[in-house]
This record gives sequence, C-alpha cells and structure tokens, in this order.
Amino acid sequence: MLFAYLIGGLVVGAIIGYIARQQIMSKKVGNAESRAEKILEDAKNKEKEMLIEAKANALEITEQAKKAEADFRSQIVRFEDRIDRREKELDSKTRALEVKAEDLERKQEEVSKQQEEIKELRAKQLANLEKIAGMDKEEAKKVLLDNTERQISEEMLGLHRKLLAKAHDTADKEARKIVAQAIERIATEVTAESTTTTVVIPNEEMKGRIIGKEGRNIRAFEQLMGVEILIDDSPDTVVISGFNSIRRYIAKLTLEKLLSDGRIHPARIEEAYEKSKGEVNEKIKQAGEDAVYELGITTFPPKLVHLVGRLMFRTSYGQNILLHSVEMAKIAALIAQQLGADEQLCKQGALLHDIGKALDQDMEGTHVEIGRRIAEKFGLDEKVIEAIESHHHDTDVAEHASHRAPLSIEAMIVDAADGISGSRPGARKDSFENYVKRLGDLEAIANSFEGVEKTYAIQGGRELRVFVTPNALDDYACQKLAREIANRLENELKFPGEIRVHVIRDFRVIEYAR
Repeated sequence: MLFAYLIGGLVVGAIIGYIARQQIMSKKVGNAESRAEKILEDAKNKEKEMLIEAKANALEITEQAKKAEADFRSQIVRFEDRIDRREKELDSKTRALEVKAEDLERKQEEVSKQQEEIKELRAKQLANLEKIAGMDKEEAKKVLLDNTERQISEEMLGLHRKLLAKAHDTADKEARKIVAQAIERIATEVTAESTTTTVVIPNEEMKGRIIGKEGRNIRAFEQLMGVEILIDDSPDTVVISGFNSIRRYIAKLTLEKLLSDGRIHPARIEEAYEKSKGEVNEKIKQAGEDAVYELGITTFPPKLVHLVGRLMFRTSYGQNILLHSVEMAKIAALIAQQLGADEQLCKQGALLHDIGKALDQDMEGTHVEIGRRIAEKFGLDEKVIEAIESHHHDTDVAEHASHRAPLSIEAMIVDAADGISGSRPGARKDSFENYVKRLGDLEAIANSFEGVEKTYAIQGGRELRVFVTPNALDDYACQKLAREIANRLENELKFPGEIRVHVIRDFRVIEYAR
C-alpha cells in the first residue's frame, strides 16, 4: 500500500514538474519574442534616422557645390573682365608705340639727310684746302706726324739724359744712407739658435727605465711623439731624432718631465705628453703675440698669430727665423719711412716672408708657395702676398704672379731688408767658405752627367740651371736628366728646403749673308 502511494506521488510530482517546465519555457519564449520585436523596432527607427541624416547631408553637399560653382563662375567673370582691360591697355600702348616709331623713322630720315649734307660740305672744304696747300690729305698728315715725332723725340731724349744723369748722381748716395740709418737704428741683438735634441739623464739606470720591459716604454713614447729615441753608449745622454722641430721640442719636454718624476710607463708618458703639448702651444701663442705687439700690427687674426709663433722653433743657417723676421720688419719699416712707402705693409710682408716655414714640415711645397697660400687664405693685402712671393725670386712663383704688375716698392723693401738681416756679420753660422763649397758641390754633381755643357747654381743654391748640348740630348732625355740630377742631390747632399733643377736645351742655327 505504501509502495502504491510512493508511485502515485512520483507520478503526480512528474506531472507537476512537466507543467511547471512548460510554463517556464513559454514565458522565456514570450520574453525572447518581445525582445526581438523591440530590437526590430529600434532598427527600423534607426534606419529612419539614418535616412533623414543622409538626406540632410546630401542637401548640404548640394548647397556647398552650388555655392562653389557660383564662386568659380564669379572668378571667371572677374578674370574675363581683367583680360579685357589688359587687351584694351595693350591696344592703346601698341597704337602709341606705332606713333612713336613713325616719328622716329621720320627723324632718322632727317638726320640722314643732314649727314649727307655735312659729308658734301667736308669734301668741298677738303678739296679747297688741298688746292690751297698744294698736297693731298695723306701727304699733309705724313708731314705733320713726321715733324711732331721728331720734335717729341728730341725733347724726350734730352729729358731722359737729364734724369738719368741726376739719378746716377743721387741714387747710390741715398741708398747707402737709407740702409745705414736702418741698420744703425735697429740695434737688435739676434742670437743663433738651434733646436736641442739631446737630453741629459741623471744616471745610466734611467736608460733601462726609458726602454721599459720588452721595450714597451720607448715604443709608446716614439709612437705618441712621432720621433725616434737614440740610446747608445754615450754616458748620461739620450738623443731625440725627428724631422719636425716642434715635435722634437715637445718630446724633449716630455722626457724631462718623466725623468724628474721617475715614473715611466705608457699612461704616465701620455699624461706628460699632453701637458708638454699644452705648454708648447701656449709658448707659441705668446711668442706670436709678442712679435706682433712689438711691431704694432693689430690686424692679424689669432690663427695667423699662432703660425707666426711657430717660427720660433725654426732656424735658417743657425739664425732663428722668428727673430730674423722681427728684425727684418723693423729694418723694412725704417726704410719705408725714408722712401715714403706703406710702413704697415712693409712690416707685415717682412714678418710673414718666411711664414711658409711654419708648416713646410707638415705640407708639400716650397715655403714660398705655402706662404702665399696662407696669405691668400687670410685675405691679406696683395702687396704682402707679392713680398712673400718675391723675396727669393723663385721662378715657379714668378710664373704664378706673371699676370700682376711689376714689383711694388713695398716688396722691394722687404727683399732688401731680408738681405740686410741675413748678411750682417754674426747673423748666420754658415761661413762664406761653406757656402762656396756647397755651390761647388751642386755644380760638380750636375757636370758629372753626360751631355751637360755648363751648370750654374743660383738663388743661394736654391736653383740649379743646367745647360745641355742640344745635339747630344733630346727633350725626353732632358726630363730624365733633371730627375737623375735631383735624385743625386737628395742622396749625396744635405740642404734645407728644396733645390729646383732647371735643365735648358737651347738649339740655335746661325747663318751669315755676305
């Protein structure tokens, strides 16, 4: 009985659950349909709004297009009006030009008629004059020119003789007086200096410390300084060898600092080098400033003043070039005062005449060519450049300056001051005997080649002129000969600067008419 109740309860529960489930499902379906209807209605409303907005945008775009079209049409109308006005103006100007052209043509015809009349009158007058004088126009012109030329020639010859005689009487006396006064007033003491390349060390043990373990110290020193250290059996001395005089001096200061400190290793070498380099640059700057201040030159830029200071480390035949240039500038200024030349230009040309030697160890070319390029770079006066070019009378520089006028008086004064400063007693170490011997060696080397007829060493040994037999050598052989002579000079002789080898082949044919 209980079992039957349970089964009946289960059946009733199932039926109730089914009915409840069907009600829930129908309710959910109803909710979904209502939501779908609402979404569909919203979509329709949105569609209507979009259509309305699209129509409004279309109307706005249409209005803008109509407005732009109206503006464009108004611009076209304005352009057409402007073109019409221009055409009317051009038409009026064209009519005015036509009127002027007709007027000019009429006046030109009148002028032509007047010219013809003038020609006829001149021809009649000339015929009457020829009839009166008894000779034609060409004969009269010749007689007049001959008489005038003879009269002017006689007057010019007399004036030339008078001026030449007066110049001979006074030139030598005045020149000696000016040079003597310049030398007397300058009174500058110039000592011959040379770059020191020998460093004294406190003891022999220092040589080993300079070399370092497996030579690392000396390698670092030479690589950094750009010089070579020569350590031999000489007691308590070390020799610094290098082509650049400033580098040698920096190396000398650096080595002295290392010796005084006692610590020698690559890092310490680099530190001492930087300090010495700064000291040398300051010394160069101070030397340049002292030189221009002493001469009263205020127009040089700082870089040019620094180049002037570099000359203190260069010598020529034992004469310090900076002191020589300052002395030259003072002599040139005094001569310029006497002759009425530009004193400032003379001082500038004299101070910078050897400025190329400040860089000739770092650049190719003669110091004259380098000096000219430096002066042009800094925009110096043409007369200063001319003084730099002409102080050695180099033929290569003369070719460059061939387009210029003859030497100015300032350039001549600088050249004279160079000769006075370099040739005064005690200025240079090189003796006359050594000078003559060097010229003789130059000529002997050139004369040793086959086909050389005669040889002359000129410009103080800076140029070698070689005359060859024209039948023995052709043009190509002359080029080869010049190169071989230059190679012999480089290998066998020691000389400052450059030597220009000039081979001359002159072929002449002479006949006599008897």
